[in-house]
Amino acid sequence: MELSVCGTALLLCAVTVLILVLSWNRKPPNLPPGPTPLPLIGNLLQLDFKNMVQQFVKIGSTYGPVSMVYLGQKPVVILNGHDVVREALLDNGEVFSDRGKLIFAELAFKGYGVLFSNGERWKQMRRFSLSTLRNFGMGKRSLEERVQAEAKCLGEEFLKRKGAQFDPTYHLSLAVSNVICSIVFGDRFDYEDKDFLAMLALMKETFQIVTSPWAQIFGLAPNIFKHMPGSHHKLFRNFNTFREYVMEKVKSHEESLDENFPRDYIDCFVIKMREEKDNPNSEFIYENLIVNLVNLFFAGTETTSTTLRYGILLLLKYPDIQKRMHREIDEVIGQDRVPSVEDRIRMPYVDAVIHEILRFADLAPLGLPRSTTKDTTLRGFHIPKDTTIFPMLTTVLKDEKYFPDAQKFDPGHFLDENGSLKKNEAFMPFSIGKRICLGEGLARMEIFLFLTSILQKFDLKCNIRLEDIDISPIPSKGSFTPRPYELYVRSR
Repeated sequence: MELSVCGTALLLCAVTVLILVLSWNRKPPNLPPGPTPLPLIGNLLQLDFKNMVQQFVKIGSTYGPVSMVYLGQKPVVILNGHDVVREALLDNGEVFSDRGKLIFAELAFKGYGVLFSNGERWKQMRRFSLSTLRNFGMGKRSLEERVQAEAKCLGEEFLKRKGAQFDPTYHLSLAVSNVICSIVFGDRFDYEDKDFLAMLALMKETFQIVTSPWAQIFGLAPNIFKHMPGSHHKLFRNFNTFREYVMEKVKSHEESLDENFPRDYIDCFVIKMREEKDNPNSEFIYENLIVNLVNLFFAGTETTSTTLRYGILLLLKYPDIQKRMHREIDEVIGQDRVPSVEDRIRMPYVDAVIHEILRFADLAPLGLPRSTTKDTTLRGFHIPKDTTIFPMLTTVLKDEKYFPDAQKFDPGHFLDENGSLKKNEAFMPFSIGKRICLGEGLARMEIFLFLTSILQKFDLKCNIRLEDIDISPIPSKGSFTPRPYELYVRSR
């Protein structure tokens, strides 16, 4: 009897495996090429999760610009190189316009907010957020004035440390985050504010977890791993803390709101909520507001501050480039007024350096994943609906066809023979198409104003020999970040 039960169980297991294998082999024809997957586990044994960026680039160089891997049973299409990324995200923008699924985002945000939503919700949240950011400051301080004021505070912090070695990470994060706080919360925070510092520490910790190899492994089997110990539990606790923090801000705004004089993003959203209070299908609800604020606060701080940190490191490595920027700043702006966005058009070299910093830093090498809205064909390959797409921005920004000697930091990539700024269609650090970064305009303004304000006042120095300054990113990350360093400043 026991043998019969065991035999039946083994038979059922064998039949189940056979069915899974047969169904695996009945994949749609003409899918993109890639390494041969195994049933159930796909290409998991062939991938190095500590170096996913390099892995995906290597797969592209082996199998072509449109290739496919299986993360378990989940197919993922990899796009390598400028031409195919542009063809997908711009020429076929509607088909590739959905946000691909990121398990951490799904569990934390549950489909709300502008960054990780799709469909009508995403369209309404993006339209509102873009409009609010563009029109913000009407009758009040403009966005530029807010950045200029924060750049002044940052310069004062640098001046306090004149002659002493220090790590600029902390100060750059505070300055950039204060700009976002000014936009969404209506006020900046003192650099010693304990609540503010606690939020920044949580944000940095969260970013490190999200870009770690563990995050990629967790995403393969979340239903299993969420019951096991690991850094993901800390991540969800951090998200809940963020939510509580911004909800307190929202409640405070509601109590003091004057609908005729909105102060910031929260006021504008709350006004919209009240206008649509009788619409049962309205997307202007607390959950979307809270997640939008977390998205803006997180995305608007970490990427821009890291870009500035990378930029300063590159200027320490290449003092001749720094000197040439100093000359152009002195000629156009001088020392008697603060830099303005209008100065940028008359400063082609500084602008070219900033373009090159964004290109070289390559902060989102995988690009945020996209997803197909319907079955489609790309370069002759069939891509089913709801397939996750990784547009490898690193292969766009390092495409030798558009950037000769792309591994080298060279502002000449963006200068013509007359020394004027030249456009390059492969410059897309903020992605491209319908999902292009919501905060691109603000980020570029901040990088220009912060960097020129620092260089207007200071020479940037370090005690390490130039040949020993390592400008390669920290390895084993889903996001490229610069290695830790210290500098000292001298007044000019």
